[in-house]
Amino acid sequence: MPTLAARLQTLIRPGDHLWWGQATAEPLTLTRALVEHRHAIAQGGRLSVFVGIGQSDTLHPAQADVLDFFGYAASGPHRQLARAGVLDIVPSHYSHLPGLIRQGTLRADVVLVQVSPPDEQGRYSLGLVHEYIPAALDRARVVIAEVNPEVPWTHGSRHLTADDIDLQVEALHPPISLDRSAPGPAEQAIASHIAGWVEDGATLQMGIGNLPEAVVAALHDRRDLGLHSGAVGDGIAALAEAGVLTNARKSIDAGVGIAGILMGSERLRRWAHRNPRLQLRETSYSHHPEVLASIDKLTAINSAIEVDLTGQVNAEVAAGVYVGAVGGAVDFLRGAARSRGGLPIVALPATAKGASRIVAQLSGPVSTPRSDAGLIVTEHGVADLRGQTLSQRVRRMLDIAAPEHREHLERQAHALLRQCGAVFVGTAGASGIA
Repeated sequence: MPTLAARLQTLIRPGDHLWWGQATAEPLTLTRALVEHRHAIAQGGRLSVFVGIGQSDTLHPAQADVLDFFGYAASGPHRQLARAGVLDIVPSHYSHLPGLIRQGTLRADVVLVQVSPPDEQGRYSLGLVHEYIPAALDRARVVIAEVNPEVPWTHGSRHLTADDIDLQVEALHPPISLDRSAPGPAEQAIASHIAGWVEDGATLQMGIGNLPEAVVAALHDRRDLGLHSGAVGDGIAALAEAGVLTNARKSIDAGVGIAGILMGSERLRRWAHRNPRLQLRETSYSHHPEVLASIDKLTAINSAIEVDLTGQVNAEVAAGVYVGAVGGAVDFLRGAARSRGGLPIVALPATAKGASRIVAQLSGPVSTPRSDAGLIVTEHGVADLRGQTLSQRVRRMLDIAAPEHREHLERQAHALLRQCGAVFVGTAGASGIA
């Protein structure tokens, strides 16, 4: 029988653009075979690879001898690609990706997918992810599937049959698991502040990382919470198993939680398996502005690298290196702002390695403009910037900065506001701290 590398070589052509699920959804057997045998598979040409959130050690800068890396994220292990200057960033809102793929603006020639074993009707589930993968499947010339018995069979808008698959292989590796570390004091304080704003019946959206998990853990005394999120971690499974997450009061998709990708451990996979109360959906639905606006009490909780005194958010670049993504933060913050009773939240520790993350001027791009700023949360409190003037925003942001940085930030604030044509007229009593 031909080797996997030989079979890949018969299907993949020089110049092809390849896509696969990000993070936990990466089909490791296929991706590792691709990079190991890239010279033979590319047949003297080059291949383009779309890069999402990284959780494996599959990709390395040295592979740029054959592979051209493009994508929207440089998180985790993929930061080394950005540092080496071999990752070409697509600065797109996450909600735009499926449309860009279907239009052909972003080419998708070959899709590598990790799927569950088939159900009784012969349907392979995409398992841990939908996101932009259905759009890539619609455009792809070749679909190569890795069947993993540890991947849950999940409900969703898209499944595959044997007729949809050009090459099927058995998985040699378990799916990637994400086990979060215990939250530190700052994360616990931030989670407590946010929890104080979350009402019974709210629908949750979380970004990725320890902080959203800490927030979810602080919500076990709520009732009838709902889920409509891009990423979902173990904390959501815990809320559901505790009877807190019921989706009963959702204004749309009542009784069902909506997610784009499962980013957790075996516990999350076990909860998701054949669970009719969970559906994985494509980004064009999970991040659609009209869909989000129609969800009452949408509570969107996202993180940032830094926020300036007027509410501008940098979530992409730290110390001159691209480390984040435009992602879906703006999609969800705008959706939550339009939601009846919604809460658009950006949360971050006030400092990192002693430096303030509340700044007078961003060191990177504006990922979220100040016109979309809602609630900014640090361990020192909550700054509600909605409807506030520039000078009022500055005062509220100073109040949630680390105390040791406030005096210096206040001095910088006067110059900042002069540049904006405003004056610093805030008063200490207008902090908006909860």
